[in-house]
Amino acid sequence: MIYKWYYKTPEGFDNMYMNSDGEYLTDLWFVGSRNASKHIVDCQEKELPIFKETCQWLDIYFSGENPDFTPKYKINNLTPFRKEVSDIMNSIPFGSTLTYKDISKMIAEKRGIKKMSSQAVGGAVGWNPICIIIPCHRVVGSNGSLTGYGGGIKNKVALLKHEQNDMSKFFIPKKGTAL
Repeated sequence: MIYKWYYKTPEGFDNMYMNSDGEYLTDLWFVGSRNASKHIVDCQEKELPIFKETCQWLDIYFSGENPDFTPKYKINNLTPFRKEVSDIMNSIPFGSTLTYKDISKMIAEKRGIKKMSSQAVGGAVGWNPICIIIPCHRVVGSNGSLTGYGGGIKNKVALLKHEQNDMSKFFIPKKGTAL
């Protein structure tokens, strides 16, 4: 059984939905995300301990703090490559960013290979079903482009600003996958 819960975010962010299998958080996304179709909205709404824990994490995060715990989550269909990328995303500190290219270089080095595709990394970052907690918003283009955020460019910009990133280093592309 899959359950859902709604979270009202502070002004400047779209509100959020979350899913759970009853024990673990399995999805967290912004309402109106372009990738919302990969999440389950047509299910029973139920107050669960994991939803309370996730809401507490979000309350702390949106208050400007870096939460000192992580709600227990489970990622379905997690391939070894997606796990590598998720682990790297989880290592990006609050208020920092990495580029798709940085991540591809880290994976190539770890695997002892010459090169890893930044586009493959982008696919794995974009596949992330648990936004903010797994901080895919902290991954940016190597030229400063705020590209590739399924939660919407408005939310990516708001999250990076919220974490007090130097926004002069970034730009919103005129066309492409971010919009």
